[in-house]
Amino acid sequence: MGIEVYVRKAAADSEIPGGDAEPGTPESKRGQELSEPWLRLQSEVKGCTRCALHHDRTQTVFGCGDPAADWLLVGEAPGFEEDRQGEPFVGRAGRLLNKMLAAIGFERSQVYIANVVKCRPPDNRNPRPDETAACAEYLQRQIDFVKPKIILALGAVAANTMLDTAIAVGKLRGQVHRYRDTGIPVVVTYHPAYLLRSPQQKRAAWDDLKFACRTVGKEIA
Repeated sequence: MGIEVYVRKAAADSEIPGGDAEPGTPESKRGQELSEPWLRLQSEVKGCTRCALHHDRTQTVFGCGDPAADWLLVGEAPGFEEDRQGEPFVGRAGRLLNKMLAAIGFERSQVYIANVVKCRPPDNRNPRPDETAACAEYLQRQIDFVKPKIILALGAVAANTMLDTAIAVGKLRGQVHRYRDTGIPVVVTYHPAYLLRSPQQKRAAWDDLKFACRTVGKEIA
């Protein structure tokens, strides 16, 4: 990431651990309890035509990781590589996210990663309100199934959609929000793609990760 705070070991290597890992399907701690409804939801998303985004997609991008993870990370929408590979947060932003996770003791397969919108908007633009509304039920059902202990909202679209607000990310950081009536804590931080464009904010994002860990009583090695 270009700053030491995300490097857990003394290596100065810029390579990001786990950046090329393929999506896995690890055995969930609730295994069979989730399998049938989870597969039904995946099938629904795969064939979704609720908004115009389905016309230009290569494929939908459902999510990846452990569907019974304690941590749920939510981004905004698939980009070019995500649309091509069918997995959220790949390419440079994904490698940076992997490094951020490693800094707090997680591998990518130990959390669940999803997006507010499951299809790529043209030219990687932000999804429009009608598009986030069309996908809202899918994200809600993912949250209901995963039952995370904490949600990390990555970027403005995720934060504003999940918290039903128009407040800027900078003003939402450093607080514990709640996801609707579930009581699940939501911590807001910057999107990895934004951090690549604005590396001066990486230290602030590191503070957000530490804050999220304190929120759920997780120790950082």
